[in-house]
Amino acid sequence: MLRSLRAIFQQQIANFVETPEAAHALEIASAALLMEISRADHDVSPVEKESIHASIKQVFHLSDDEIEDIMSTAQDVVDEAVSLSDFTIVVNEQFSREQKVELIAKLWAVAYADNELDHYEEYYVRKIADLLHISHSDYIKTKLRAIPG
Repeated sequence: MLRSLRAIFQQQIANFVETPEAAHALEIASAALLMEISRADHDVSPVEKESIHASIKQVFHLSDDEIEDIMSTAQDVVDEAVSLSDFTIVVNEQFSREQKVELIAKLWAVAYADNELDHYEEYYVRKIADLLHISHSDYIKTKLRAIPG
């Protein structure tokens, strides 16, 4: 069963590599994870969208038009995704440990952007941290840095 799942996922990756979006796979995967956090509480606020935009700009140094394209593509990908692993695999392959910790910090920033931490947002940040092999210590440190006030 595991082999068949792996084969299916490898086919999905092969299909993705052939698309124009493949050049920005890391940016799209990161944006998709940020969007998953904003959608966790079923209320994507404008301030959360702004936080996602700012996070992408800070990490990838892209123009506003490029960021809008990536966010649009990421939204489509999120709607089609089967699991968070679709995105974390790309991040694990291309980000260093420090970059992954910084991504977790950005996830917390989105979660706290509306000054409320929903338990689903917290759950998804924990799940993503686990999939990115982030230590519990780094998970807690990034959370504490992100708490407003």
